[in-house]
Amino acid sequence: MNYILRNGSAYVNGAFTDADLLVKDGVIAAMGQDLSCEDAEVIDCQGKIVVPGLVDLHVHLREPGFEYKETVATGTAAAAAGGYTTILSMPNLNPVPDNVEALKVQLAAIEKDACIHVLPFASITVGQKGQALSDIDGLAGLCVGFSDDGKGVQSETMMLEAMELVKKNGSFISAHCEDESLLEGGSVHKGEFAALMNLRGISSASEYVPIVRDIALAEKTGVQYHICHISAKESIDAVRQGKRHGVNVTCEVTPHHIALCDMDIKSDDGKYKMNPPLRGREDREAIFEGLRDGTIDVIATDHAPHSAEEKARGLEKSAFGIVGSETAFAVSYTELVRSEIISLEKLIELMSVKPAAIIGRKAELALGAPADIAVFDLNAEFTVDPQTFVSKGKSTPFEGMKFYGRTELTLCGGNIVYRRK
Repeated sequence: MNYILRNGSAYVNGAFTDADLLVKDGVIAAMGQDLSCEDAEVIDCQGKIVVPGLVDLHVHLREPGFEYKETVATGTAAAAAGGYTTILSMPNLNPVPDNVEALKVQLAAIEKDACIHVLPFASITVGQKGQALSDIDGLAGLCVGFSDDGKGVQSETMMLEAMELVKKNGSFISAHCEDESLLEGGSVHKGEFAALMNLRGISSASEYVPIVRDIALAEKTGVQYHICHISAKESIDAVRQGKRHGVNVTCEVTPHHIALCDMDIKSDDGKYKMNPPLRGREDREAIFEGLRDGTIDVIATDHAPHSAEEKARGLEKSAFGIVGSETAFAVSYTELVRSEIISLEKLIELMSVKPAAIIGRKAELALGAPADIAVFDLNAEFTVDPQTFVSKGKSTPFEGMKFYGRTELTLCGGNIVYRRK
């Protein structure tokens, strides 16, 4: 099917311009005014923005092994509903993709059921147990990169060896930075809220100590090094210093760490439990500054679905993780652009252009480019209702909150993969 996206404000070469797009045979075939094509469906985008499909560097699809939480089919459909056309899937699966045979199980599920582009991470260590390295040489050509997300690599020696092998193979590491010796059994940030509620807290040091270690190792090895879900002000400072020293380091922040701090937790509810936890007010301010000055490179969801039962045990006993694919753009737009912290153009860079660049790809509206496109209505306000989510996961701290920036349409490879009813 061919389409003309008519009357939209299109993001082209870093700026918005009034332009129609002709999508034909899976690519952008023409751009300009008053385009026509006999066999194309015309879609009116008046009052809406047309942007390169969003790219998410951090998603948990749960298949194979945990299909009761999410599947490739439901997870990619949820991402499409959020305007995403490319997502990177994390390796905390069963089997863990620590060898070629195990990764091929996941690749088969992606080939069968994904409605958008899915690029899987392989694990850094066997079984994500931190005891031995995965088959990095064998896996490098089949995966997008290497991560033990869900766990931090505790051994400095192990991480150094991994970086050297990953560098040799021309791949990159996406690191979950967490020093388990500093966790103290916590469930929320070790700060004001934890003290008020008499809860054990997770210190910021558990995050920034391994980040400082890894940035030094990345400087030593020259590996491309990306930091997952950064949340603490000290972590952001460490990345800022690393970049000043020329280290090949990038990092991501989640919409929930952008929008909320620990004192926004309203009840003893698992929907507020994620890892890393919601940090303090000063950390949130540091996130804003990091987004403004370029220290933080991208916004990624850390979409982490669980069953209702796993999230119904309160803050101390619920599973870590919330869903985010279907709310990420709206939360980020409302909290950052409408609050005049960053520009709309900067937001598209953070959610599409820059994450694509990190994995060596382009996200752009250009002649001949793949028709991976998202359309958003920035004026449409909606209330978050998890029961309408496409994802199997329904746990979100944004339940009942109002945001602007509704997804209207998502095309992947020229095919409509989401259309608002």
